[in-house]
Amino acid sequence: MSMLTSLGNDLYTGEKSFKFIPNRKLWLSIGLITVLISILIPFLRGGFNFGIEFTGGTEFQVEGAHVASEAQVLETVQAVVGNQQVTVTTIGGNNFRIHTGELVETDRDSIVAGLVELLEVSADDVTINEVGGSWGADITSKMIRGLIVFVLLAGLALAVYFRTWRMSLAAMGKLLHDLIVTAGVYALTGFEVTPATVIGFLTILGYSLYDAVVVFDKVRENTKTLEKPDKQSFLDQINLAVNQTLVRSINTSVVAVLPVAAILFTAIVFLGTGTLRDISLALFVGILVATYSTLFIGSPLYGALEAANPQLNKGKAKKQ
Repeated sequence: MSMLTSLGNDLYTGEKSFKFIPNRKLWLSIGLITVLISILIPFLRGGFNFGIEFTGGTEFQVEGAHVASEAQVLETVQAVVGNQQVTVTTIGGNNFRIHTGELVETDRDSIVAGLVELLEVSADDVTINEVGGSWGADITSKMIRGLIVFVLLAGLALAVYFRTWRMSLAAMGKLLHDLIVTAGVYALTGFEVTPATVIGFLTILGYSLYDAVVVFDKVRENTKTLEKPDKQSFLDQINLAVNQTLVRSINTSVVAVLPVAAILFTAIVFLGTGTLRDISLALFVGILVATYSTLFIGSPLYGALEAANPQLNKGKAKKQ
């Protein structure tokens, strides 16, 4: 603990320093590659595993099932629906959730009869939930509109608060990085995207902005004291501000991610799939990515924008 305290003091005074801003081209290149990979993952994996709330269709939930594999359940359902896409997931060890497209009543009854026989349960243990395709499409469009409005309003609020579009643009770039990378992890793992996932996404976007504001506020405080800043002195103060808030950012992230990790572990190991797992995975990945991106994406991006500022190059930077 004393070593961590000593490191924090050295970083705050500038005696020790990590080169976040001087190596900005390296960090931004790595971030760009990560974003490109995250964009490619859904195409390589066949897209996202959207829940019934977004795609519409029919969902069967079986409780207290006899021991059987997902492959056996899948085979039983496909014997009725043919080549229609079917998703089978296990919940809590002996419960199953099956997602198909929209079905007619006779097909639903045939699937229930097949599940009852295979899993040795009664018909009352099989719950059917149906969502129309138009309703799912409406939910999807509202989700996309909500994310766009959130990003635009957040960018405007940051521009007004910091009184500079460069900080706002850097924060928005970091925000989009966090969203794309988290979505890429979801596509890679094949976890189902549900309304709980969207709630998790919006939550981590808020956390991402909070982390950026903490660092950028310190940047503004440091650079405000420069009487006649040139490019080099300005970038040095940005790097100092990032180092001064480094320990605080890490501590905040650790405190935030530990309970989320506990929820995620409990949801996967003991409860199986469900709302808790959907939202906790988004939060877990998002918090880690947001912490990383503040240091290696948001701050270096702001440094790059200020390095190209013609007023700084003339030694007449505007006060932040």
